[in-house]
Amino acid sequence: MRTDDFDYDLPEELIAQEPAEPRDSCRLLVLHRDDGSVEHGHFYDIVDYLEPGDLVVANKTRVMPARLMGHKRGTGGVSETLLLKRREDLDVMGHVWECLVKPGKRLKQGAVIEYREGGIHAPMSWPVVLTGEVVDYVDESRGGRLVRFEPAEGLTLDEAIHKAGHVPLPPYITQYDGDPEKYQTVYAMHEEHSAAAPTAGLHFTPELIRRIEGMGVQWKTVELEVGIDTFRLVEEDDPTKHVMHTERYHVSQDVVDAVHATKAAGHRVIAIGTTSVRSLESAFDAEAPAWEPPCVARRFEDAPDSAKTLGKGDIVERRDATTNLYLMPGSTYHVVDAMVTNFHVPRSTLMMLVSAFATREQIMAAYQAAIAEKYRFFSFGDAMLMV
Repeated sequence: MRTDDFDYDLPEELIAQEPAEPRDSCRLLVLHRDDGSVEHGHFYDIVDYLEPGDLVVANKTRVMPARLMGHKRGTGGVSETLLLKRREDLDVMGHVWECLVKPGKRLKQGAVIEYREGGIHAPMSWPVVLTGEVVDYVDESRGGRLVRFEPAEGLTLDEAIHKAGHVPLPPYITQYDGDPEKYQTVYAMHEEHSAAAPTAGLHFTPELIRRIEGMGVQWKTVELEVGIDTFRLVEEDDPTKHVMHTERYHVSQDVVDAVHATKAAGHRVIAIGTTSVRSLESAFDAEAPAWEPPCVARRFEDAPDSAKTLGKGDIVERRDATTNLYLMPGSTYHVVDAMVTNFHVPRSTLMMLVSAFATREQIMAAYQAAIAEKYRFFSFGDAMLMV
């Protein structure tokens, strides 16, 4: 297995630059893992593939205004800072953050960046609402820095970040200047913790969620704080050498109980997006006593490390936990029976995650079918349901 195995050619015009309107009008490719066949429809058709008793699990995280544009003190050079993770282990007040900075070569330890309300377009005469000092480098991350932030007098740190920051869009979205709320799911929590959206959930509308629940399908949420690996491709030729950074996640006992009840009744756990997948699969404890019936994922029941095979292992509650779970072909799924996801960037860990759920050959064939049908790709693009 090589990283090149997860590469493909995508015409630039198929990279979506704006969301579908309404959200659920985007297209939906349905991949059947049993035979590799695909069907084409629209996202609102997802109800045709759900059954009463199924459990849908979505990531409720909200994107924070994590993109800060400022000027380096002393030189006035433009600097971009992307907030990734609050490092409370280094500063109990939460003022130290793990960030990506540009230009990385010019922002060394001791550099101070000044941010004004309104960001880079704010006049230089406007007062500085936030400053950031680079205090250290982040290991194994190009442009990764630890930055200590201080708000202007009279402001809390969160208030200053909201005045200076913007919701960050991925770098391949270059033409969108619409409502930033379109880059949030309609079910996102109030608190803001993530550097990027769980984009598979962007397709849901409140009306569609009510319709799904009205069918007798349960809707539950987890939280995974999307961090640095959303912005990193696999650069090693051998994908097993890639290092995943940790992300914080939460899986409640309520979700655990719902998973147990769903599987005991013979129904499916359907994850909305790769972050929900990683939350549920990270919550599987291989050493926990096995539930009865064992917690297994469809098409992985007889895997050598499944709960059915080993007689142990189960999904458990996780509070304020961290994960660096890296799913690739050969990995066993233990919880997720079906998945909704977007079309992912070539050579990414997400391509490997979906190829572990289906097969690499099925995924690459489905992607080629989507390209031939001119689906829209990436964060604002169309969706795929794998059953």
